[in-house]
Order: sequence, then C-alpha cells, then structure tokens
Amino acid sequence: MTSPVEERPMDRRQYRYSIVIPVYNSERIVGTTVDRVSEVFTEHGLDHEIILVNDGSSDGSWEVISEKARTVPHVVALDMLKNYGQHHANLAGLREATGDYVITMDDDLQNPPDQALLLIDEAMTGKDLVFGKFESKKAAGYRRIGSGMISMINRRIFGQPADLAVSNYRILRRDVVDRICASQTAHPYITGQALLYSRKRSNVTVRHEARAVGKSNYSMVRILRLVLTILFSYSSYPLRAAALVGFAISGLSLLLGAFYLLQGIFGDTHVQGWTTTVVLLSVFNGFTIALLSMLGEYVVRTLNAVSAQDSYHVTARVPE
Repeated sequence: MTSPVEERPMDRRQYRYSIVIPVYNSERIVGTTVDRVSEVFTEHGLDHEIILVNDGSSDGSWEVISEKARTVPHVVALDMLKNYGQHHANLAGLREATGDYVITMDDDLQNPPDQALLLIDEAMTGKDLVFGKFESKKAAGYRRIGSGMISMINRRIFGQPADLAVSNYRILRRDVVDRICASQTAHPYITGQALLYSRKRSNVTVRHEARAVGKSNYSMVRILRLVLTILFSYSSYPLRAAALVGFAISGLSLLLGAFYLLQGIFGDTHVQGWTTTVVLLSVFNGFTIALLSMLGEYVVRTLNAVSAQDSYHVTARVPE
C-alpha cells in the first residue's frame, strides 16, 4: 500500500505581493511602517508593492505617504475624497493591487511587518485566505467586546468556522481578491466578503504589538456602527425580527379586539362607539405593522441588488 504523496509548499519567491495599508491620522508612525515593511520584503527577496490609502486624514498623513510614494520604489499612495472607513479604504487598495497575493495590515505597527512572512508561508501550503491570530491582543476592553460581537455575526451571516479567528492582518489569494472587487455593494465589509469568496482558510499565530504612537481610531461608536452596517447590509435578521414583533403585536391586537368585542356584546359599555374604535384600531394597526415589516424586507433586498458600485472616490494617486 503506497502512502499519499505530501504536497510540497510553494516557493514564496515566485510570487508578487501587494501590501495594502489604510492610513488615518497616522502622520507620526506611518512613515516608519512603510520603511519597516519595505525592509522586511526586500531583505527576503520578495517582489512587492506597498499601497497606502489615505482615508480622509485630518493631519499630515497624506503629505507623508505621498512623499514616500515619490521617493521609495514600489510604493503607491491613494488619497480618498473623505473618511469612508477602513473597509472602503481596503477595497480601494485591493482594486489597485497587482500582486498574486494581497496582505492587509494596519498603519500603526501593531501588526509587525515581519509577521507577514508567517502569513505568506501558510498561504504557500495552498490556502486562499489566512488570518493572523494574535497571541495576545494589545487593545482596550471595549475593543475585545466589539470583536466578540463581530465574530458572532460573522459566524451567523458569513459562515465563519468556530475554530477560525479573523483579524485585519490577513493574506488573500488573487482569485479571492478578484471576487471581492467584482462584488457590487455600497457597504463593503472585507472580512465577511473574504469568508464568502474563499474555500481554504486558516489561521497562523502572530504577534500583536502595543500602539507606539497615539491612540486607536476605533471607538465603541465606530464598532457599533460597523455592527449595524453588517447586519443591515448583509442580512435580513433585523427586518425579520421586526416582522416577528409585528406579527406578535398583530396577534395580541386581535386577542384584545376579540375581548372588547365580546365585552360589547355581552357586557355593559358606558362609552358609545368605544368597542368599535378599539377593535378597528387594534386589528388594523397590528396588520399594518406586520405588512410594513414584510415590505421592508423586500425593499432591503431590492436595495442590495441595485447598490452602486462606486462607494468611494479617489482624488489623487502618487505616482500618477
């Protein structure tokens, strides 16, 4: 009996890598991030490009990254019209990327650039999506709570396996990137879309460093906004919940109407027209809520089908 032939890992030097970095109010650290990324990939002989996407920063981040794009080989800087959010910035970077594999990471060095080599090595085993799983995440408590909420949604909506941890530090194969870029949605969510459009996913344990400069741009309000965006853009759970409440209210209204109807027939009613008014209001208001909930579900499905593809605008590219 012959043993199955083990599949040999691919040679990482045979491929080109695009490193996409959304930039937001990071003028004091993003230059160092670019230098570190370039140093790691050059040192290991990996063909690469670095794509920096300025997501409407209010500080001097654009000046820093545009200068890097002029002076450092293989660096591209994009300037977005306004602050659209991290996932829009990542999508802009994915559409600009030309690599066989695309790596997304943060701009603040909390994702150490040398750990990208671990993601690449895991991808070389045939995986089309690899997430960095942090040994211990250096983040505030509310961030961990928010991450837990989003993971729960990912498992329910996008089929995230229970044993798979997701993060913004990830590597995607070209075919997965192409599917994400071709998807038409006004509200991109790269993590969920990557899960939808991939088959062979895995984790690799990576370091997570404390933020050296400044503080996190992700507040609890931003996390809750992301949660609501995912729920309303990629699922009909909120509308189904509203429909369920509507039907429950409708049922209770019918029971209440029946009660007052029987009271009007067999009991004493001191206010003329009271029974008729209560019965009509109870029944019709209950049905109205149920019908509006159902109509809302059809509306959201229609909106998802006709969403505009251009969910962001890029005003400048360096080099042109």
